This record gives sequence, C-alpha cells and structure tokens, in this order.
Amino acid sequence: MSNSLTTHSPVLQPSNFQELVGFAKMAAGSDLMPKDYKGKPENIMIAVQMGSELGLAPMQAIQNIAVINGRPSIWGDAMLGLVRSSGKCASVREYFEGEGDNFKAVCITKRVDGDEITSEFSVADAKKADLFGKQGPWRQYLRRMLQMRARGFALRDGYPDVLKGLISGEEAQDIPPQTIDVTPQPQRAEHTRAPVDHIALFRDRLAKCDDLRSVDGERGRWQTTIKRAEEADRAISEEVQSAVQDMIAERRAELEAEVAQTPIEEMAEA
Repeated sequence: MSNSLTTHSPVLQPSNFQELVGFAKMAAGSDLMPKDYKGKPENIMIAVQMGSELGLAPMQAIQNIAVINGRPSIWGDAMLGLVRSSGKCASVREYFEGEGDNFKAVCITKRVDGDEITSEFSVADAKKADLFGKQGPWRQYLRRMLQMRARGFALRDGYPDVLKGLISGEEAQDIPPQTIDVTPQPQRAEHTRAPVDHIALFRDRLAKCDDLRSVDGERGRWQTTIKRAEEADRAISEEVQSAVQDMIAERRAELEAEVAQTPIEEMAEA
C-alpha cells in the first residue's frame, strides 16, 4: 500500500475569486476545521490557493498546509507524499545514526532524472540553532524533529519544482515572528520648552553693565547663545539677533561717552 499523497482534479474546486471567498467563509465556521483555520477565512484562502498550485483538493490543502507567522508551509508527511506522487522521485530513504551530539537523522533521495541528494541534521546542529531542549516538540520528540529537518532540507533541495518553495511546517514553527517595537517614544524636551525672550533678557543684563568690559562679555555671551540655538535646531530669527546686537552697540556707545566726559583727574584716581 502506497503512502503517496494522491493529487487529482476534485469535484469541489473554487473556479474564481468570489467562489474561493465564499468557500473560505463557510469553512471558517465549520467545527471540522483545524483550530489554526477556524474563524480565519483569509488563512483558508491562502492554503487553498497554495494547495491548488500543488495539485491538492481544498480539504487536502487545509489538512496539510499550515499558515505559520503569515507564511504557508506544508507538514513533513504531506511533503513526502507530494514528492513520491509527483512521478519525479525514484526513492527516499531515512535513518538515524551516531550518539550524543553526533546523533543525527539522515535523508537520502534520488530523482528519476538526477543524482542522489543527502541531507543530515544532528543534535549538534539543533544546539547551534538554539533548538535543542526548546519547550515543545524539540523536548518531547527529538528524533521526530531531527527527522523532519533532514527530510525538509533534502526534499526542498531535490524537488523545488514540486514543492514550489514551501518549507516544512515543523521548520516554520521554529522561525520567530517578526516583531515591531510600538513603544511610544518620549517627546523631546524642547517641544514643551517655553520660548525665550532674548530681547528682554539682554536688555536687563545690559542695564546692569557699568563698564566696557562687562558689555563686551555680554556680546560674547550673545554669540554663544546664537550658536547653541542653531545646534539645537532652534535658530534665533535675524530680527531678534539684530535687535540684541543693536542694544549691545548702544550700551557700549553710552559707556564710551561717559568715559570721554570723565575728567582726567577722576580717571587717574580710578
């Protein structure tokens, strides 16, 4: 008795998109659906379409194709059945050998029109991939999982024209889903910082300057303020820059005039 997966032209086969949508919606509400498809018509549509490309009837596709992390895949036993029933497979041989980390599953297949292809997957390979001891099938059914990996690699390498790029469901389960960080980013402090009235600030500072040296100090402070504002993407407008520069020049002129009017005797005493 052959364990090949029979492919045929089924009686019930959606012939267009609307029929596929209707079938998927109906099937999604059925208690006969695998739990991964129940209530998920979109996944059923993907599985049926992929199964159609492989020559599977809709219900065969639903039973043997899994949509894992948004990617269609086929369970290892169905993968073997498809290959053997394709007419392109001369033989498939599987066995175990080795001990400890060298314990491995081996799969050897030969195409009718090609050479033998050999694939292996060992305990050491499982450890490198962080699969060994992983919660679930890898801990409970190690031999089976090693076998499915070796089989999946051999059949994918040997029969890409039959499997159409599908990977095994056992392999797909070990691929972590892509994650997107949706943590809100904190707002930059400057978004809530009150605007600085530079004109009023420097008017007060200049009023306290009683000699030319202190005015020159404020000029240097103003240039530093302009530079830092530009580096922080908060450039000060040209109007404000000109206004403050004018105030500095005016205050300096006032102090220079006071110095010019000061008697020489007072300057000498100072």
